[in-house]
Amino acid sequence: MAGEPPAGLVGGLSTQQALALRQTHGPNALAIQQTRPLWRSALEVAREPMFLLLMACLVLYFLIGDWQEGLALMVSVVAVMGITLVQERRTERALDALKDLASPRALVIRDGQRQRIDAQALVPGDLMVLLEGDRVPADGVLVQANNLQTDESLLTGESVPVDKQATTLPGPWSMAPLGDDSACCVFSGALVVQGQGFAQVLATGAHSEIGRIGGALSLIETGRTPLQEATRRMVRGVAAGVLVLGVAVLLIMGLTRGDWVQAALAAIAWSMALLPEEFPVVLTIFLALGAWRMSRRHVLTRRMPALETLGAATVLCVDKTGTLTENRMRVVRLALTDALDQEWTLDDTGQWPPRFAELVDLAVLASRREPFDPMEVAIHAVKPAGSLREDWTLTREYPLAPELLAVSRVWQAPGADHQLIATKGAPEAIASLCHLPPDQVQALLAQVQRMAGQGLRVLGVARARTPLGPLAESVHDFDFEFVGLIALADPVRAEVPHAMAQCRQAGIRIIMITGDYPATASSIAHQAGIGTVDGTLGCLTGAEVAQMDDVQLREAMQATHVIARATPELKLRIVRALQARGEVVAMTGDGVNDAPALRAADIGIAMGGRGTDVAREASDLILTDDRFSSIVEAIGLGRRIYANLTKASGYIVAVHIPIAGLAMFPVLTGGPLMLLPIHVAFLELMIDPACSIAFEAEPEEARAMREPPRRGPTSLFGASGIWPWVFQGLLLLSAVLSVHAWAQHQSDDVAQVRALSFSTLVLGNMALILGRRAGGQANHAMWAVVGGTGLVLALILSWPWLRGLFGLAWPGAQAAAACALVGVVLWPALMAVRALDSRQPARPAGP
Repeated sequence: MAGEPPAGLVGGLSTQQALALRQTHGPNALAIQQTRPLWRSALEVAREPMFLLLMACLVLYFLIGDWQEGLALMVSVVAVMGITLVQERRTERALDALKDLASPRALVIRDGQRQRIDAQALVPGDLMVLLEGDRVPADGVLVQANNLQTDESLLTGESVPVDKQATTLPGPWSMAPLGDDSACCVFSGALVVQGQGFAQVLATGAHSEIGRIGGALSLIETGRTPLQEATRRMVRGVAAGVLVLGVAVLLIMGLTRGDWVQAALAAIAWSMALLPEEFPVVLTIFLALGAWRMSRRHVLTRRMPALETLGAATVLCVDKTGTLTENRMRVVRLALTDALDQEWTLDDTGQWPPRFAELVDLAVLASRREPFDPMEVAIHAVKPAGSLREDWTLTREYPLAPELLAVSRVWQAPGADHQLIATKGAPEAIASLCHLPPDQVQALLAQVQRMAGQGLRVLGVARARTPLGPLAESVHDFDFEFVGLIALADPVRAEVPHAMAQCRQAGIRIIMITGDYPATASSIAHQAGIGTVDGTLGCLTGAEVAQMDDVQLREAMQATHVIARATPELKLRIVRALQARGEVVAMTGDGVNDAPALRAADIGIAMGGRGTDVAREASDLILTDDRFSSIVEAIGLGRRIYANLTKASGYIVAVHIPIAGLAMFPVLTGGPLMLLPIHVAFLELMIDPACSIAFEAEPEEARAMREPPRRGPTSLFGASGIWPWVFQGLLLLSAVLSVHAWAQHQSDDVAQVRALSFSTLVLGNMALILGRRAGGQANHAMWAVVGGTGLVLALILSWPWLRGLFGLAWPGAQAAAACALVGVVLWPALMAVRALDSRQPARPAGP
């Protein structure tokens, strides 16, 4: 952590003070974009082709004096608009909920304790704790800083980090303007790229620098995805084609029959039947509600295209600590350099003999006073009460670096004539600092290898002394003495082996990337279930990866499951190598240096609990509980979203074929119109909720996580393409036209024939919906749509006023039974088509 705040600010604000200040200053938020008003949403709906066709038909009915049909169609128009607006509001509420969940967090000191709070709750006077990788949540003045640098490019456009220093002036303070005079100030929106510090908040919300500039950061993208844009263009193009064909139908019927009113109604009905305007609505609803469902599985969606990609992931690169393990480290063994074979194993009490006092004391001094890192927390947990020297001064810290995996902290005791340097880190790095002879290094590493082989994380501890005065720039310039080893254990999460088995069934390869010693990493990997079915585990070290060229690395990644002693900088090369092999890569990360790899991965997953703001902003998804099982659940949900999207899209195609066919049949044969605009409007009232509610709520299919990931570009209609759906649509059309021909043979009454044809179409539509059910878990939304449609159809046929409104006649018991029989037979026939489609061989998981 960032050390201790100045004496006068140790306690920070109290909760009561913060609440009172928030009443005065308001939330720490920029101007919130207002929700689009209802009238503007209604105007957007009114511009859609389907709505324009309905309005044209409505006007036509009123012009010819058919008020009953006109009023009925008006009800349909209002219902269509209502359903669309409700769906849009549902989408907005889902996205608003995601924004609330993903709002930035701030670490502050309140009531004398460090607390993580919503950044919107910050008020002037709050004491912010700034750590490397954080985004500054409000404008403030630095009251303490340790090697602090911030990236203010969001505000200034300059990407060079700015050095920051604590103010030496007594309060009250005021903000300096951006520029050379602002070295003691931090600004909302800036990123802490190095060091730590404390800052007192001076300006929040609209009063901050970013508020005055008018900039805004958005954690949730609500714009259309590429798939949505492509679909929208497709619908617009189809609409233009439908318009041309509609005009052609109008002219043909008008010129051949001389009844221009009927010709206009036929043209409008046929245009409505052909227009697949549900596609944009379905995509918007599925992606927004899919993101909301993800959030309930502890995964926040920052970029909607990730939902289109997640189910296709073939490789998942994860770190170990906190994701596969419990992130609850405990010191379990101690060993001194001069007696490595005399280890001490700690029991649950954490007690150890006095001879290990210096080893533990130095490990504590090499850690932060108020630790955040799990290893440092575990080290502090075994220190004796009062052992930390509160009156010692920390004069410098040499942080972890890729070339030296060790942390050194320089301390000065009151009245001492020297400074003490406590160091902890990778045993080989500590051995290098201490310049141990080869035989000692060999014995040391053998001991480390034995401990690591038992799944323990091993740290070396060393000390050095240096005279008072300026310190060397490099930690290698000090004369270190190796003191001993500390071994820590972090058990694998209980649910991880099962989640690994799910990944193996789903054709997803797991690669663990960790900074641990190879033996430790391999032991944890075996416990977690990583590797092939026969237990084969390919392991590389970061040093080996660094020595490979891109071609060698690409080949090596084919059989690699563990990369040990890895640095964050290597993650980007690993991602590129896997992608060059044709893999779809999901990558987890939490640090500043992980950001390039997260951005380059097909799906970047940031750790929400321990991750930095930089990592979160570079990611597509944020894991709020840092658990590996949540990632696996999200992949399963991603596959469910995509599968249900293909069902809804295919259903749109299939259901429009019989509607268009029945509307066009009289035009080709010269018979009376079977489908009027009011019939198509009724069908639209069924199709819309079936697409966006019933199919969206479909549970995950049992086989979803037992098949390899899909390959190739994302298709709206799944791996089988559009043709199975076209076949089902033609099958339904054949059934409807067969009933239509039979009805014409039985009776010359147009209303009777229309009733049977329309009823068969509605019943076939219900069978089409049920024919694509996943089975297993209940889908109450789907049964509500199907049941509601059946009840409304029965009401239309049984209520004389509605029968007259729809131009139908009571079909009679025999005819109704025949119609129902066709609907019942259609269901297993459509199920058989689905079964044949499901038997297609799965695509291979490999490139």
